[in-house]
Amino acid sequence: MSLFTDGRYVAPGNIVEFMHGNQPQLAFVMEEQSGKLKLYTINKRETKMPAARVLPWTGPQYSADSTRQEMLDLMLSHQEKRGEIQAGLDVMEIWDLAQGELEKAPLSWFAGLLWEAPDSDQISAIGRAMLAAKTHFKFQPPEFIIYTEEKVENRLQQQSEEQRYEEAMTAGQELFKKIWTARESGSTVSKDQIPDMSDETAEYLKNFLHERIAGIDDEKSHKMWIALKKGLPDHPHLALVLAQGWGIVYPHHNFLFDEADYTPDDSWSANHTEEIARLVKAVETKAAEPYPMLMRSIDSATTRDIDDAFNLKKNCDGGYTLTIALARPCMDWDFGGKLDLAVLNRGTSIYLPEGTSHMLPEELGIGAFSLFSGEVRPALITTFELDSTGDLISVSPKTGWIKIADNSTYVAVEQMLEDGTDEEMALAFELSEKLITRRIKNGAVVIRKPEPDISLTGWPEKVSVNISSKDDTPKADQIISEFMILANSGLGRFAEENEFPLLYRTQDIVLPSDLSGIVTQPHEIFQRVRHMAPPQMETTPKKHATLAVKGYSPISSPLRRYADFINMAQLCTYLQTEHPLWTGDELTALADTLQNRLQAVVKIQRFRPRYWKLLYLAQNKKKWQSAAVVDDNGPLTSLAMPEIQINVRVPRPMLGDKLYPGQLFQIRFNKIDPLTNEIRVVEALEE
Repeated sequence: MSLFTDGRYVAPGNIVEFMHGNQPQLAFVMEEQSGKLKLYTINKRETKMPAARVLPWTGPQYSADSTRQEMLDLMLSHQEKRGEIQAGLDVMEIWDLAQGELEKAPLSWFAGLLWEAPDSDQISAIGRAMLAAKTHFKFQPPEFIIYTEEKVENRLQQQSEEQRYEEAMTAGQELFKKIWTARESGSTVSKDQIPDMSDETAEYLKNFLHERIAGIDDEKSHKMWIALKKGLPDHPHLALVLAQGWGIVYPHHNFLFDEADYTPDDSWSANHTEEIARLVKAVETKAAEPYPMLMRSIDSATTRDIDDAFNLKKNCDGGYTLTIALARPCMDWDFGGKLDLAVLNRGTSIYLPEGTSHMLPEELGIGAFSLFSGEVRPALITTFELDSTGDLISVSPKTGWIKIADNSTYVAVEQMLEDGTDEEMALAFELSEKLITRRIKNGAVVIRKPEPDISLTGWPEKVSVNISSKDDTPKADQIISEFMILANSGLGRFAEENEFPLLYRTQDIVLPSDLSGIVTQPHEIFQRVRHMAPPQMETTPKKHATLAVKGYSPISSPLRRYADFINMAQLCTYLQTEHPLWTGDELTALADTLQNRLQAVVKIQRFRPRYWKLLYLAQNKKKWQSAAVVDDNGPLTSLAMPEIQINVRVPRPMLGDKLYPGQLFQIRFNKIDPLTNEIRVVEALEE
């Protein structure tokens, strides 16, 4: 006979149970020898196994000489009894009775909770029930461990997740194949083609696709994705394509927002209503007498985040007094607070054809802090004294309040300059000419190119893209461009002279002297851009080669860029307390955090407009497009398309034998995929 650890024996004639296929199975002991058993199972099979594999409940005992049919009849009888008893058990009640009493106990202890003298069928039934309740008990022969309430809750959650995972895998594989098949035929999956699944499973799959679109790819997600997409093509944006085909995102969903974890609308600000209300109230209650000077702004007609305005006077000695007011959204700002961290995480406003995503809460950025005409607003007011040649003599900033007299548009100002009807704007253009001339003399590269105006109709579901040229306003553009370069470099100079740190945009490179000047031709622009390096963000004032200034400290767009916001706060704090808000090391650390965040965010502004341009070309594939040769090195020639401002590469033999920079062609395309950034020229004719 074989002795169990709890003192019982297994002998021929015993009915025993063992685990098979994760389920207890009955068997009749035919022989026992040295701890090894010969069994006849309820499935009419003979098998041998160690006695240690038998579950620690045995019996009853019958004649070892029973025939196979007698053995089978006995086992079937006990199987039925045990099933009936198990069906009537509430294993959760057993756990409730046991939980908190002991950490573990033998099965006989649990059976004693229900019966005074439990027989073998009752003991087996409760053992089976507890084996099945894996979330509440763990079988550790010959005892059962009783899980704590916390452990049970965790295991129930894990079990629920595993069940949801399995359901999602089954339904997802079928669904994704149907979506792709429909896509291949140029259609979308219909509702009756979607496999039956619970709302919970559908939500699970939708969230999974959203996470894949956003680039969330932990080990578990990766393994699930590999299984779900089995049999589907290796598309670089497969999750997005499937989500579009299912209809859970719009056809032209901007996945770049998901990847950057950047909320495109203003809904994020709802988490900061109290802080926003406090700042709005501060603007209303702390407003002082506005600066007694007529100031004007120039922006596009659609601009609502107005952050600069100016006043200009010509002095009797021929010099100029330029006063520039910049929005001061840092007033009463809680740096390090929840709203501040959320704004830092946004980093910059994003301007796209489908809409603008503001860095600041709209109630602040296009509300309480925006320099609307007729409204008293906090501002940084800086007086720049310049000589008759446009050379900067002095910079005098101070904090205060202003009331803008007029919000002009580029188009309106351009017309005023053409008509000669506004003396101040004529004077502003005169000064801008002197400023740009000085910069060019110092090596500046001024690039002027057409700005395409991309507009969408039918957004967001059935989009048609239209591209036209923006109104040409070179004089008005130059006024604001030169004044803002002066403001940023001049205030950087002020900080350097007063020995407190700011963030500077530096481009400490040497550009060939023959590259300076105003360039407008695509091949000339291409040549100069190749020599440029991306600006760096530093706390030490160095040169910015392309702008030809030193100590360029971005501060003129504090409503739109967090770097400008930081500089505005640093400068205003110094003016008010004679001490900066941050030390150089603190500012460097803040800049590093911002730079890391901007690496993800700026991709949206950089790549999304190109998507719409490619979609425009795809929707107008039969039209010929104008292009100019900008680079002819290697097997592929680069062509610039000035009207829509993108470059394409063309196999050189398609263009003929003799090529030169600026050479014009008419080109057509045969394949354009905005999502994968694929564009292929099929035909080119020299103009």
